[in-house]
Amino acid sequence: MLTVLVDRQRLSSIAHTHHPIAAPISGVNLNRLLRRAGREPAARILDLGCGEAAWSLQALAHYPDGVADGLDINPFALERAAAAAAERGLADRLLLHERDVREYPADGGYDLVLCVGSTHAFGGFRKTLDAAGRHVTADGVLMIGEGFWAVPPIPAALDALDAAESDHTDLAGLVAVAAEAGWAPVYAHVSEAAEWDDYEWSWTGSLTEWALDNPGHPDSAAALAIAREHRTGWLAGYRGVLGFVTLVLRRA
Repeated sequence: MLTVLVDRQRLSSIAHTHHPIAAPISGVNLNRLLRRAGREPAARILDLGCGEAAWSLQALAHYPDGVADGLDINPFALERAAAAAAERGLADRLLLHERDVREYPADGGYDLVLCVGSTHAFGGFRKTLDAAGRHVTADGVLMIGEGFWAVPPIPAALDALDAAESDHTDLAGLVAVAAEAGWAPVYAHVSEAAEWDDYEWSWTGSLTEWALDNPGHPDSAAALAIAREHRTGWLAGYRGVLGFVTLVLRRA
């Protein structure tokens, strides 16, 4: 694995320039998931690990009287989230918090809680179900996006992801974990190959473009190297091996 001294949060924000959804999901399928969540117009929304708040901003478009809280530790992503909210006229309905999601007090008062691609912040899928679930109303929805093994992982995939086989289960195992924790899926979307490709090419391409456009920046060489290593790890390692599912869950 490449080791370089750069501002990883800043480079992560740059990498999501062309794909602020920050997960291998298209805008069409993001909207389908939000429609299936089926909340009231005045829904109270919590986005854990919101990044640029693409999910919570789109949720506010679906729930026109709703309000949302977005949490992330990346100040660059939150800056972009604030700009996007202002551009869409939603700044008065989205409150952004630069803080650790694990430290946000749970009041059990959110109708929709989102945690897509951020389960690592809680220590994995099972712990996220418990921690994020404490924010959800009794009849509310918890939407979690998580990785799973689409096929048994090959060594190259594990190396590229810096992962162990035990870090993920297959899709059936993931749903079983949710059921054991007291959650029932009412809908789900499994990311398609085209969504993965769009996400990965956007991630690596955004970093590469930025580095080529800013050759004098002290992080440009590192950005090129990170993009190259990530692209190689994806294409030669986990492409077609790691899957991603977004589960729409309610308490069983």
